[in-house]
Amino acid sequence: MARIVGVDIPRNKKVNFSLRYIHGIGKATAKSLCDKANIDLNLRVQDLTEEQIVSIRNAITELGYLVEGELRSSNAMNIKRLKDIGTYRGLRHRRGLPVNGQRTKTNARTRKGKKRTIGLGKG
Repeated sequence: MARIVGVDIPRNKKVNFSLRYIHGIGKATAKSLCDKANIDLNLRVQDLTEEQIVSIRNAITELGYLVEGELRSSNAMNIKRLKDIGTYRGLRHRRGLPVNGQRTKTNARTRKGKKRTIGLGKG
């Protein structure tokens, strides 16, 4: 397995698809990384030379992409900032409710968790 920014990417897949296993790299980013590193998109990871792997690593740093730990901590800090300054979005994050204006009367089970019925118990 090739190791890029702390992630073992799959060897038997094409480079374009393998790079997507890194948090923060999607379809367009993987394509631009391969273009920057001069790597054929149809080449498989197991066929890459060590120099090509190093060129992919260098392309990630040169293009300034936030990936893996840096991206996760950046997102966490952004959410923490919203919570600290008391914005509406921060309050929604704090309460564990949908942040972007979705309805909550019927849906939103992913954010709210399992349904808990509140009512009268045994009498």
